[in-house]
Amino acid sequence: MSVNVYFADMRAGERENLFDKIGRLLHCCGLKERIAPGDLTAVKMHFGEKGNHAFVRPVFIRRVVEELKGRGARPFLTDSSTLYPGSRKEAVSGLANAVENGFAYAVVGAPLIMCDGLRGHTAVDVPIGGELLRTVSIGAEIVEADALVVVSHFKCHELTGFGGALKNLGMGCASRSGKLQQHSTVAPEVAGERCNGCGICLGACAHGAIAVRGGKSRISPEACVGCGRCISVCPQKAVQVRWDQDAPLVMKKMCEFALGAVQGKQGKTLCLNFITQVSPACDCYGHADAPIVNDIGICASTDPVALDQACADLVNAAPGNRNTALKSGFEPGGDKFRGVWPDIDWEIQLEHGEKIGLGTRNYALERL
Repeated sequence: MSVNVYFADMRAGERENLFDKIGRLLHCCGLKERIAPGDLTAVKMHFGEKGNHAFVRPVFIRRVVEELKGRGARPFLTDSSTLYPGSRKEAVSGLANAVENGFAYAVVGAPLIMCDGLRGHTAVDVPIGGELLRTVSIGAEIVEADALVVVSHFKCHELTGFGGALKNLGMGCASRSGKLQQHSTVAPEVAGERCNGCGICLGACAHGAIAVRGGKSRISPEACVGCGRCISVCPQKAVQVRWDQDAPLVMKKMCEFALGAVQGKQGKTLCLNFITQVSPACDCYGHADAPIVNDIGICASTDPVALDQACADLVNAAPGNRNTALKSGFEPGGDKFRGVWPDIDWEIQLEHGEKIGLGTRNYALERL
């Protein structure tokens, strides 16, 4: 049985602008049936790292908030702390960064609350009975919320091929210990012939796992937590992951954490993916490289697996942009995600999400 995924393109005019389309998408997904008056509703999103600009625009989030308030709900915007050093490493820095990136109450109309507390440790162990995990550590405010609206920027990702609703749920709703558990199998290694000992990776590591010896960087497997931060900051592309084992496990664990994030809210969850500024890497970096395809539109569904599958198909159906990080798959139908990260089998997250009952890859695209 297929699940409806609703799609609005980027066209706008006097009769209907893009904000109106966001409202229609939410109502097509059953906003009135899924969100009740008085519901404390978590709007899970990515506040964007300082210096990044590809995250979902605050003015679009405001329309989501307005629609929820129109239903009588009480929405709040939420994100979680990160494993790596940066502007979102704990709640004080993370919320200040969110305001600087435009998510102030005066703009979005909702309060900001970190879902995992001051330092990322405020969490609830949620039983799931997954294939790999029996319990997952989810930010307490996600668990405590009555309803959940997941707003994701759909883009490429260096560990999972792409990042969408599944990653926003699985990685983004996890506590610090949950993130560590998901990344624990990611053990980067340094290709010595490429490394010039510049030391940039040292500054990106929050765990003292990297040292430069003999003019080459060395990573301690014992100290490494697998956050993957060093992989993309290396200008020589010398830091690499052993993808044959690590990436599939990350994606599978991520999906099982996503299952925990929606536990008890299967009838109270809505998901929106913005296929805009499709950057080659995560919004966790302090920059956003040129988009690999032009802006496509916004998709919405109650099923995060179907939603991500539809968005991946839409991106791959688009012509790729030259003079970007995209190296292959430029033709419509070409694999854009492998065109940026050739060693990642991004479909694993979709396959596993379907396998554990998180959703289905079988969808019907309904165009607004």
